[in-house]
Amino acid sequence: MTTNLTGIWQGLYSYPEAFEPVGFTATLLESGKWLTGSIHEIAVDESEVFVEVYATLQGGRNDRQVHFTKTYDGSSNWSHAVHYEGALNDDFTELEGRWSIPGVWSGKFLMIRPEGRRASVLREAFEAV
Repeated sequence: MTTNLTGIWQGLYSYPEAFEPVGFTATLLESGKWLTGSIHEIAVDESEVFVEVYATLQGGRNDRQVHFTKTYDGSSNWSHAVHYEGALNDDFTELEGRWSIPGVWSGKFLMIRPEGRRASVLREAFEAV
Protein backbone atom coordinates (compact mmCIF):
# COMPACT_ATOMS: atom_id res chain seq x y z
CA MET A 1 0.00 0.00 0.00
CA THR A 2 1.31 3.43 -0.93
CA THR A 3 0.21 6.55 0.89
CA ASN A 4 1.65 8.88 -1.76
CA LEU A 5 -1.11 10.12 -4.08
CA THR A 6 1.11 10.40 -7.17
CA GLY A 7 -0.45 8.54 -10.08
CA ILE A 8 -3.44 8.36 -12.36
CA TRP A 9 -6.90 8.48 -10.80
CA GLN A 10 -10.33 7.94 -12.39
CA GLY A 11 -13.14 10.10 -11.09
CA LEU A 12 -16.72 11.26 -11.35
CA TYR A 13 -18.37 14.44 -10.21
CA SER A 14 -22.08 15.09 -9.97
CA TYR A 15 -24.14 18.24 -10.26
CA PRO A 16 -26.81 19.31 -7.75
CA GLU A 17 -29.43 19.14 -10.50
CA ALA A 18 -30.55 16.40 -12.89
CA PHE A 19 -27.40 16.42 -15.05
CA GLU A 20 -25.46 13.23 -15.69
CA PRO A 21 -22.27 12.73 -13.64
CA VAL A 22 -19.08 13.64 -15.52
CA GLY A 23 -16.13 11.27 -15.66
CA PHE A 24 -12.58 12.54 -15.59
CA THR A 25 -8.99 11.38 -15.44
CA ALA A 26 -6.64 13.09 -13.01
CA THR A 27 -2.87 12.82 -12.96
CA LEU A 28 -1.66 13.72 -9.48
CA LEU A 29 1.85 14.57 -8.31
CA GLU A 30 2.39 14.71 -4.55
CA SER A 31 5.53 16.20 -3.02
CA GLY A 32 5.51 16.62 0.74
CA LYS A 33 2.16 18.18 1.61
CA TRP A 34 1.79 19.75 -1.87
CA LEU A 35 -0.39 18.34 -4.62
CA THR A 36 -0.26 19.36 -8.30
CA GLY A 37 -1.44 17.78 -11.52
CA SER A 38 -3.81 17.90 -14.42
CA ILE A 39 -7.34 16.79 -15.27
CA HIS A 40 -8.90 15.79 -18.58
CA GLU A 41 -12.66 15.39 -19.02
CA ILE A 42 -15.47 15.28 -21.55
CA ALA A 43 -18.23 17.54 -20.27
CA VAL A 44 -21.41 19.12 -21.57
CA ASP A 45 -21.38 22.86 -22.18
CA GLU A 46 -24.25 25.35 -21.82
CA SER A 47 -25.48 24.44 -25.35
CA GLU A 48 -25.66 20.76 -24.31
CA VAL A 49 -22.74 19.91 -26.60
CA PHE A 50 -19.97 17.54 -25.50
CA VAL A 51 -16.65 19.37 -25.11
CA GLU A 52 -13.16 18.17 -24.24
CA VAL A 53 -11.65 20.28 -21.47
CA TYR A 54 -8.36 20.35 -19.61
CA ALA A 55 -7.41 21.78 -16.24
CA THR A 56 -4.48 22.07 -13.87
CA LEU A 57 -4.78 21.45 -10.16
CA GLN A 58 -2.95 22.74 -7.13
CA GLY A 59 -3.56 21.93 -3.51
CA GLY A 60 -2.36 19.87 -0.62
CA ARG A 61 -2.94 17.07 1.81
CA ASN A 62 -2.94 16.73 5.57
CA ASP A 63 -3.07 13.03 6.47
CA ARG A 64 -6.35 11.82 4.90
CA GLN A 65 -7.77 15.30 4.17
CA VAL A 66 -7.19 16.55 0.61
CA HIS A 67 -7.96 19.91 -0.96
CA PHE A 68 -7.19 21.33 -4.38
CA THR A 69 -8.34 23.90 -6.89
CA LYS A 70 -8.98 22.79 -10.46
CA THR A 71 -8.50 25.63 -12.96
CA TYR A 72 -9.65 25.09 -16.53
CA ASP A 73 -7.12 26.16 -19.18
CA GLY A 74 -9.54 27.95 -21.53
CA SER A 75 -10.27 24.93 -23.75
CA SER A 76 -13.80 25.21 -25.19
CA ASN A 77 -14.06 28.60 -23.43
CA TRP A 78 -13.87 27.03 -19.96
CA SER A 79 -11.55 29.04 -17.70
CA HIS A 80 -13.17 29.03 -14.25
CA ALA A 81 -11.85 27.48 -11.04
CA VAL A 82 -13.47 24.72 -8.98
CA HIS A 83 -12.57 23.94 -5.35
CA TYR A 84 -12.41 20.32 -4.15
CA GLU A 85 -12.25 19.02 -0.57
CA GLY A 86 -12.37 15.38 0.39
CA ALA A 87 -11.12 12.52 2.52
CA LEU A 88 -9.12 9.44 1.62
CA ASN A 89 -10.21 5.96 2.63
CA ASP A 90 -8.03 3.74 4.87
CA ASP A 91 -5.95 2.23 2.05
CA PHE A 92 -5.51 5.52 0.11
CA THR A 93 -7.28 4.17 -2.99
CA GLU A 94 -10.41 6.36 -2.88
CA LEU A 95 -10.93 10.08 -2.41
CA GLU A 96 -14.49 11.24 -1.77
CA GLY A 97 -15.84 14.70 -1.05
CA ARG A 98 -17.44 17.85 -2.42
CA TRP A 99 -16.57 20.32 -5.16
CA SER A 100 -17.79 23.91 -5.30
CA ILE A 101 -17.82 27.00 -7.42
CA PRO A 102 -18.41 29.52 -4.63
CA GLY A 103 -21.68 31.37 -5.00
CA VAL A 104 -22.74 29.25 -7.99
CA TRP A 105 -23.21 25.59 -7.04
CA SER A 106 -21.57 22.47 -5.65
CA GLY A 107 -21.78 18.70 -5.79
CA LYS A 108 -20.12 15.42 -4.87
CA PHE A 109 -17.04 13.79 -6.35
CA LEU A 110 -15.30 10.44 -6.09
CA MET A 111 -11.82 9.51 -7.31
CA ILE A 112 -10.39 5.97 -7.39
CA ARG A 113 -6.92 4.70 -8.24
CA PRO A 114 -7.19 2.13 -11.03
CA GLU A 115 -5.05 -0.31 -9.05
CA GLY A 116 -7.44 0.06 -6.10
CA ARG A 117 -10.70 -0.75 -7.87
CA ARG A 118 -11.85 -1.08 -11.45
CA ALA A 119 -13.36 1.96 -13.20
CA SER A 120 -16.70 0.18 -13.68
CA VAL A 121 -17.01 -0.13 -9.91
CA LEU A 122 -16.50 3.64 -9.67
CA ARG A 123 -19.76 4.44 -11.45
CA GLU A 124 -21.71 1.88 -9.38
CA ALA A 125 -20.32 3.23 -6.11
CA PHE A 126 -20.99 6.83 -7.09
CA GLU A 127 -24.54 6.19 -8.25
CA ALA A 128 -25.31 4.36 -4.98
CA VAL A 129 -24.40 7.50 -2.96
